[in-house]
Amino acid sequence: MGRAVVSGARYFALQSVTTVSARTCCPSIPTFLRSSYRLFFSARPSFSFASSRRAFGTSKRTVAMASNDLPISVEGLSLQSTSETSKFANCFPSLNPVDIYREHIAEKLSEGTGIEAEKIYSRLMWTSTLDKGDLVLPIPSLGIKKNPQELGKELAEKFPQSDLVQPPSVAGVHLQFFFRPQPLMHTVLRRILKDRATYGTNGNQGLRDPADPSKGRKKIIVEFSSPNIAKPFHAGHLRSTIIGGFLANLHTVMGWDVIKMNYLGDWGKQYGLLANGFKYFGDEEKLTKDPINHLFDVYVKVNNIVSEQDVPIKELKEQIKAKKEKSEDVSAQEAELQKLVDASEDEKARRYFKSMEDGDPDALALWKRFRELSIEKYKSTYARLNIDFDVYSGESQVKNESMTSAYQTMEKSGVAEKSDGAVIVDFTKHGAKKLGKAIIVRKDGTPLYLTRDIGAIVERDEEFHFDKMIYVIAAQQDLHTAQLFKITELMGHKDLASRCQHVNFGMVRGMSTRKGTVKFLDDILGDVRDKMHEVMKKNPEKYEQIENPEATADILGITSVMVQDMSGKRINGYDFNLDAMTSFEGDTGPYLQYAHARLRSITRKAGLDPSQLGDSNIDLLTEPHAIDLVRYLAQWPDVLLQTTRTLEPTTILTYLFKMTHMLSSSYDVLKVVGSEEEVKKARMMLYEAARQVLYNGMRIVGLSPVDRM
Repeated sequence: MGRAVVSGARYFALQSVTTVSARTCCPSIPTFLRSSYRLFFSARPSFSFASSRRAFGTSKRTVAMASNDLPISVEGLSLQSTSETSKFANCFPSLNPVDIYREHIAEKLSEGTGIEAEKIYSRLMWTSTLDKGDLVLPIPSLGIKKNPQELGKELAEKFPQSDLVQPPSVAGVHLQFFFRPQPLMHTVLRRILKDRATYGTNGNQGLRDPADPSKGRKKIIVEFSSPNIAKPFHAGHLRSTIIGGFLANLHTVMGWDVIKMNYLGDWGKQYGLLANGFKYFGDEEKLTKDPINHLFDVYVKVNNIVSEQDVPIKELKEQIKAKKEKSEDVSAQEAELQKLVDASEDEKARRYFKSMEDGDPDALALWKRFRELSIEKYKSTYARLNIDFDVYSGESQVKNESMTSAYQTMEKSGVAEKSDGAVIVDFTKHGAKKLGKAIIVRKDGTPLYLTRDIGAIVERDEEFHFDKMIYVIAAQQDLHTAQLFKITELMGHKDLASRCQHVNFGMVRGMSTRKGTVKFLDDILGDVRDKMHEVMKKNPEKYEQIENPEATADILGITSVMVQDMSGKRINGYDFNLDAMTSFEGDTGPYLQYAHARLRSITRKAGLDPSQLGDSNIDLLTEPHAIDLVRYLAQWPDVLLQTTRTLEPTTILTYLFKMTHMLSSSYDVLKVVGSEEEVKKARMMLYEAARQVLYNGMRIVGLSPVDRM
């Protein structure tokens, strides 16, 4: 039900009724929303997202469930939703303050001009630059055949007097709307301090039908990180982990039922190589203490043997090739070659892996041990990054029956064909020339990575019945994922393919040592932690005030890495620059943390309890700095909503950095300490609201805000 808000006083009364409290559940909220939403870490959460461990069944495929059901990276955030409806689509005035103004403008302009209110509402846009207005209406988008400037002038003149919005103005082809400061200040500041961690969230976005919550929440699988067992994280895994964690957080605060899945590279001949190598170079004590590093060391050593053995094998192959070209007898050389191949570590690895595929209990027991030890080590690294997973899946978990069924379906439907003994899909015959050809089954009958992915995508749909699945994989895999989705479609699963999305990203340069060897993620995080610790020690007075400087340095270091990773568009690669990322100059992680810590410091020095600021005299906030900051804070719910469309973490970070710049320029103008008591309290309310929004944004991108540094 829409409502025309025509006076500030009337709006304030309405506000107190419609806002969903961060601590109490409004009686009008359907029982479904109160009981089924997952808890979003809060000491006193608003909606208790019924914290229940997902029952995925006991199949072999579902293994190593995450020990914690709660999303670590959004600790302190909770989710709000509402049963209140509007006549406008995706309009939630009790959750988003700007939606009240959208409703108001649409109804008022419709009242004065006769243009359909829904048309006006759907075309109102928020602005990223405050001097362009709080909302703008692109005049040509109304579809009225008239000069845009003339029409704009006419619309402005017909817009009725409003207590909430100033008379609109025409700028080019846009009609600009500026909100009246005082009603906005009261609305936004009180809303933020009431909603706290829920401000900006909108659980209705995750409902299958916001008008009927009983239909349940939409379910999304976010597959990300996906490292190879017994190998260190490389740059691609780091980016996938950071971006995937962010996407999981984003969809959670927007009400989706999120399943975070880690699809491990845990199957293949390399595990035969590793198992045999462990017999030569393995050390039980080292394996237990540091499984990833030790297994990688074993893998490198046995791989060196393979490289050495390859030299005479390749030479002999060249000799045989040359002799055949001369029609000479090669039986002796072929016999010698067979001996070398049979004795090679590569062949031994192939035979070992064959025994794994055949179900040999001893072979599988060792592989399972490597896998489980690796996962436990990964969990500790993920925890440092504020990441956890609901499911640790992997290539090994895809059933042979699923791959066989997929192959048979492709064969029957004419999607797959034989080519030189292998089974392929020729996309040029199926209207997708750019996808080329893809091998599904090798000549020796073994499946490929793509084959397992085809089996996995169908299995996941059958098991989880998801509404959407996101693959967070590097851009180098664009062709692979495009082929996967197309094959899924050609197999008769067009709907399934349409529910899958590849969120790609560019690569990180400079995460190897000078010798070009791989650098472990834990080592990288250690480097940035030590760097930040050195910076912190340069200010002994502040350093002494920090309760746990080592832990704070670790948080700051991780923030440095994550913010550098998310500052640009995903598709853009970047240079890993330790000095740049740990600097307090520019838009860096440490600067963002400093902004939050400074706001906490202002609170401590003011000697005011942030929970007791609700009755502050907001009318005392008349300075342009204060007004513009509140106008900007009002945009946060729209920023979150926009981010669900772009899936770009930089959308949030850009907003947060701009807010910190506005705060920095306000401190000298809007002083707290030393001000008259009522002014002090009002300004503290403003700063506490800004801190809360900064905190909320940092949590969603996966950061842990610090109070001192």
